[in-house]
Amino acid sequence: MAEQTKQSFSRRQAVKNRLGKSTTALYQDMADGLFPRPIRIGLRAVAWLDHEIDAVIAARVAGKSQEQIKELVRRLVADRAKNMI
Repeated sequence: MAEQTKQSFSRRQAVKNRLGKSTTALYQDMADGLFPRPIRIGLRAVAWLDHEIDAVIAARVAGKSQEQIKELVRRLVADRAKNMI
């Protein structure tokens, strides 16, 4: 049986604090493909998966190019469907 990892998420304010970005900059990064879009957790609430946030931060720290980060974001979002229960 495959091992399942515990999924955790963060709301917008926590994501902004972790990234040191404004709301506008966060949403611009999403529009540019440099940050994954959030998942819906309620009728009027969204959040980001913590492992996706961690992966993007690690890529930036490692000095990855914008194209490499865009590819990372595409893979992270594609993997969401594979990890659905």
